[in-house]
Amino acid sequence: MKLPAHPLRRPGLLAVATAMTMALAPAQASDFSEPWKNTDRALVIDAYEYNPIDWTELATDKRIVGFINKASDGMPPAYFCFGDETATRLCKALWKRHAVAQELFQTRKVVAKALGLKWGAYHLARPGNPVGQANNFINFAKPGPDDLLALDIEDDDPTKWMSLEDAEEFVRHVHRRIGRFPVLYTNGKTAKHIADNKYKYRLLSRLPLWYARYKPDIGVHFPMGNWQAYALWQFSAKANCGRFRCPYRVAGTPNDIDVNVAPMDAAALRAQWPFGGLIDAQPDYLASIPLPLSRAAGLAGNVTLTYATVAPPPSFTEMVAMFSAGWSKFRGSLQMPAVGTVLRRRIADYVAWLRKEKPSASAVEAAPTDPVSTASTELDRSPR
Repeated sequence: MKLPAHPLRRPGLLAVATAMTMALAPAQASDFSEPWKNTDRALVIDAYEYNPIDWTELATDKRIVGFINKASDGMPPAYFCFGDETATRLCKALWKRHAVAQELFQTRKVVAKALGLKWGAYHLARPGNPVGQANNFINFAKPGPDDLLALDIEDDDPTKWMSLEDAEEFVRHVHRRIGRFPVLYTNGKTAKHIADNKYKYRLLSRLPLWYARYKPDIGVHFPMGNWQAYALWQFSAKANCGRFRCPYRVAGTPNDIDVNVAPMDAAALRAQWPFGGLIDAQPDYLASIPLPLSRAAGLAGNVTLTYATVAPPPSFTEMVAMFSAGWSKFRGSLQMPAVGTVLRRRIADYVAWLRKEKPSASAVEAAPTDPVSTASTELDRSPR
């Protein structure tokens, strides 16, 4: 993907009901190491408005199954322009650029579908107003039921890009509007952070992952604890594709075009498009035990570990409720009766003791005493 005015190198990136989930099959080991060299693997192009496309040449590459185009960028520009002459001219230029980009987007959509390609759109997420950005995205893209939608989070830096907390609300609002979820596009570092905090980012961690990393092998870096496979892997872009060397060149496109591979063939990708559901929640690997694996399977390699099912840890709300109940019980054990009640009870006990148990004065005088051992003789040391 590219940023609209200044293409930058990336630092790394249904049609079903809410209750339904989608299960991406665990990727094979070969899908994490140069899978684009496997001619059986389907490819997808993603572009923005400044990428020139020769559609006739592009159509000759039969491995290209889909085309994802940049749609909206943050919030739309102001419709009414105010201020001095410079501010007004800038405002009008931004609006004109927005209108041209939208027209180009719809034109490319018609052409791509006419060539039999699957269509998709992505939103470049900016800081602030996630609901407004979600509305802008849907209004710009005008998605059909088979159009893929993607949320593009460039990095985990809320000063430059949408925060992950806002991204959760963005995803939630997209689902409220159209009844399905977008794909999550992000880099390796951000994907790992989301996976490590999956109980905080309950929606982001369950979106199909569009993974951006420009290395030939991602097996060590991919967040397998949360995602068992990627939906798409952006493996080629301006960052690693130049005039003399490129992982994969697509006819009819410039060297800086973004190319993505799917861990499946063309038929399977067409069947799963547009990835509108949530992936199955994965068990907590740290709290689980791997199930036994046969020696033969282990020696054969290319195996996927499975783990015993465990209960997920309590949510923050559940922990607050648990501690509140425990504290109430503990505090109740420390509570004492009212002071007046205690005093009255102790006075009554003392009076009862005086009446029933205290010996009379005559009994004390008649009782035998030992002058040697009594306290009076011990303490009386005056001469006699």
